[in-house]
Amino acid sequence: MFPAFSVKENLEVGAYALKDRAVKKQALDQVLAEFPRLQERIQQPAGTLSGGEQQMLTIGRALMSNPSILMLDEPSLGLAPRIVVTIFKILARFKEMGRTILLVEQNARAALTLASRGYILETGSIELEGRAEDLLHNDELKVKYLGG
Repeated sequence: MFPAFSVKENLEVGAYALKDRAVKKQALDQVLAEFPRLQERIQQPAGTLSGGEQQMLTIGRALMSNPSILMLDEPSLGLAPRIVVTIFKILARFKEMGRTILLVEQNARAALTLASRGYILETGSIELEGRAEDLLHNDELKVKYLGG
């Protein structure tokens, strides 16, 4: 995120590779529809947004180029539960569009609910791996990472 740029300018940076103005406008409209809070703050400097709004902006900027894969590192870190739900709903819609998400997330339950496949790492080593649905029902994982 570029703190001195407005929300709109930050989003436009995400579409820098798109040449067609109509496609850029469509991408902007779609991101603002996904994140109405950003629409409310469209001219505001990004550095003045709350943490959750900044995370929405960062994800929105990434979505501006209509990527086939989206890589995220801890998108829920430090966010209010309500914002986390919003972020994961948007990621679920991205997945429903047939797009790939590579997600690193400590919130194992939320990540595995979204994922098709999961890898549980501990101190740099893969401890568990498999279909996300299977991992959600794994007794060892429940006790160790999901709180029983």
